[in-house]
Amino acid sequence: MKTFLAIPLLIFCLNLCSKAQEARLVWSDEFKIDGLPDPEKWTYDVGDHGWGNDELEYYSQNDLKNARIENGKLIIEAHADASHPKGYTSARLLTRGKAAWQYGYIEVNAKLPQGRGTWPAIWMLSEENLHGGWPKNGEIDIMEHVGYDPGKVHGTVIRKPSITPRAHKKEALDKSQISTWSSIPMRLIGLKKKSTS
Repeated sequence: MKTFLAIPLLIFCLNLCSKAQEARLVWSDEFKIDGLPDPEKWTYDVGDHGWGNDELEYYSQNDLKNARIENGKLIIEAHADASHPKGYTSARLLTRGKAAWQYGYIEVNAKLPQGRGTWPAIWMLSEENLHGGWPKNGEIDIMEHVGYDPGKVHGTVIRKPSITPRAHKKEALDKSQISTWSSIPMRLIGLKKKSTS
């Protein structure tokens, strides 16, 4: 259950050119205009089916209460809301269908909520379903902060499990922890994904 989630967010991806060893900015959102997130850059997952994590909120779309730009920051908030069966609303923003990268450097500046029941995450999934959906297509968690473990922020690589869909939530996932550090109110998080060839 996410009780409050506010993520001031700056994302950019740098295309790493193997020959020139130079990086160039290929996408960014600096959140300069107050209001709803830019529909040219962001889309939403909508619904309350739990999203594989037994999440308790209904994810809304174009609702300033749940997702908005304010003073140069993207604010994502969860609220108690009795008009929805699970009693909470929030927002789940994605670049799916708007922007995708195979390799590059992604950087996020985020302030994380604190408290039991929060679980903010910034992650990457495959744009195309080439291997049979999640988790077979893989996932990279750039940042995942689990509210019951307040002193740590995790980065995780998730690969294809070989057993039942229910089991993938626990021990069946092959997770390799990238980094763990004490959480602080504002943190710059970076991840570089490059070709192995």
